[in-house]
Amino acid sequence: MAKPGERKLQILQTLAEMLENPKGEKITTAALAAKLDCSEAALYRHFASKAQMFEGLIEFIESSLFSVINQVQAEETDGIKQIEHIVALLLRFAQKNRGMTRVLIGEALVNENERLQARINALLEKVEAALKQSLRVASTQERVDANLDVGAMANVLVSYAIGRWQAYAKSGFVREPLAQWPQQWPMLAVAILASRSA
Repeated sequence: MAKPGERKLQILQTLAEMLENPKGEKITTAALAAKLDCSEAALYRHFASKAQMFEGLIEFIESSLFSVINQVQAEETDGIKQIEHIVALLLRFAQKNRGMTRVLIGEALVNENERLQARINALLEKVEAALKQSLRVASTQERVDANLDVGAMANVLVSYAIGRWQAYAKSGFVREPLAQWPQQWPMLAVAILASRSA
């Protein structure tokens, strides 16, 4: 028999897999229990509510993203390269984790507890703060204009990633977030660096 920690993980993995369905039907605990071949009561032995299951997914997203973001900012000295790595990470994570993409854009959270969307909003604010930090590094390295509005630029970059996630989910996971990244990053970089000569 699976240990409690393993069973919890199995429940979260199954929930994430169910979220990968491009049709995006509402997931019920009954459907989740059926997929796991257990009773709904068995699910509630591990999670107090469905909202708690979604919180588990959000915690996974947060730890996955920030372990890499922190590593990038610790190891990469070039502020512009930090930004490139962070935005590419946001796209790559979504491409590899379809179900999590639907959580990130809030689509899977419709009709769920409102605190879940608040947690996603807080996560995105943290990503934006990390990008601001990298933009400030680029500014101290004189790669961007000292007067660049780092808050506005960080918001543009996060909005770009969210747009790519949306297109991916709404296309039934056909339009991959990284598909045009090699062409789009230079365009974003020009926008960041353009303020230098403006």
